[in-house]
Amino acid sequence: MSHIARNLEEVRGRIAAAARGAGRDPALVRLLAVSKTVPLEHIRAAVAAGQLLFGENYLQEARPKIAALGAALSWHFIGHLQSNKAKAAVALFEVIHGVDRLKLAQALDSAAASMGGIQKILIQVNLAGEASKSGAAPETVPGLLREFGRLPHLRVLGLMTLPPWLADPEAVRPYFRALRELRDRLAACCGQPLPELSMGMSGDFEVAVAEGATLVRVGTAIFGSRG
Repeated sequence: MSHIARNLEEVRGRIAAAARGAGRDPALVRLLAVSKTVPLEHIRAAVAAGQLLFGENYLQEARPKIAALGAALSWHFIGHLQSNKAKAAVALFEVIHGVDRLKLAQALDSAAASMGGIQKILIQVNLAGEASKSGAAPETVPGLLREFGRLPHLRVLGLMTLPPWLADPEAVRPYFRALRELRDRLAACCGQPLPELSMGMSGDFEVAVAEGATLVRVGTAIFGSRG
């Protein structure tokens, strides 16, 4: 067994334990392996160990990986996306996580329309108001959801967040809880289920799972530290 296969087995076990500890079905939590800067052979090792869901941050880096590994895998875009790159992103990714403004949503809708498809997206929420991070302010999300709902070639699956980096995972818990509570309020007021919550990374994914994550974005715990 490769070290990547061992890491995947450990991470999957931790996700399942965290879900069961919170009274959740582990099958409702999916592991998104973050393969940013990861060489192709390491991604192949993860695929051999049964990992089929991957997240990339940069279009230029992702394109040759996706071409080499084929359409059997599911690719999510998890980085900051400029509106003028919307068409390229729609051509490559099943789900785009970081949609936080109407201009980008309109560009994605137009690109999806030109390809005759529906683009799945998540709305990125900046819960801490950090200037260094993208994301819509929580109070603007209901309006964005209504605007996005008017775009026929977009499907909003849920919400995602990048909370502040804090050494203690428990200190991040309030942000994960806040995203879940925001989703629940939106579902109640807007009649849209929004099943997906993308939150939690290598250092805090167990807390995110306990608070309702359905997608956890894990890179370092699978592939090791990046250079």
